[in-house]
Amino acid sequence: MTPDISVVLPARDEAGNITSLLTGIAATLQDRAHEIIVVDDASRDGTRAELAALQTRLPQLRVICHDRSCGQSAAIRSGVWAARGALIVTLDADGQNPPDNIPALLAPFAGGDTALGLVQGQRVDRRDRPSRRLASAAANRIRNALLRDGVRDSGCGLKAFPRMVYLALPYFDHIHRFMPAMVAREGLRVQTVPVTHAPRAFGRSKYGNLRRAAVGVVDLLGTAWLIRRRRLPRTRELARSGATDLRGAA
Repeated sequence: MTPDISVVLPARDEAGNITSLLTGIAATLQDRAHEIIVVDDASRDGTRAELAALQTRLPQLRVICHDRSCGQSAAIRSGVWAARGALIVTLDADGQNPPDNIPALLAPFAGGDTALGLVQGQRVDRRDRPSRRLASAAANRIRNALLRDGVRDSGCGLKAFPRMVYLALPYFDHIHRFMPAMVAREGLRVQTVPVTHAPRAFGRSKYGNLRRAAVGVVDLLGTAWLIRRRRLPRTRELARSGATDLRGAA
């Protein structure tokens, strides 16, 4: 059966977090045709072995392996390209994005609104260190001032979007942090929904505040340039006047 929903998780060194997260996703979506795609971004711990063991219990689980670490955006891209579902849900593999938020991300698409390009999770009561929360809030204010995407928390990993919308976007490293602006650039609507946040149980974050700030400045300026260089005409197909016999037309 072809799944309607593909849940894509980028993962690197998430042994200890991944089992409970994936079983939670499967339980949340047990009444929906879905697949779970974990992209292992060249983990150095027991993540891959843990995933292999889980595949015997979760037939909907697929594992894509990178030969070298290329980062979160590259892992999401690999997962979306491999996905079979028309709707994509992403969340982080560190267990800080509780899977019971997934139905809230999917609900806005139930009405068939073709202008809806992205449902972006917006974390409430973040369970991170104070320094990280402050750095994230400052970065979001700067991003919103320059890009005017109207989103307070574009870095939240909980997102839902049509697969074809994602594939139409230009790819660059760290695009996952600028999805609202890039989707709006295509003339599509972005909707935010509040989502919960959990503390990390095992391991540690792959990003530090200084590293995030250093790459963020370049990415922000590049995204602003892409938005300014985009021109979107309104199109309509010219209706044929009268009946036309197309038989024999070359």
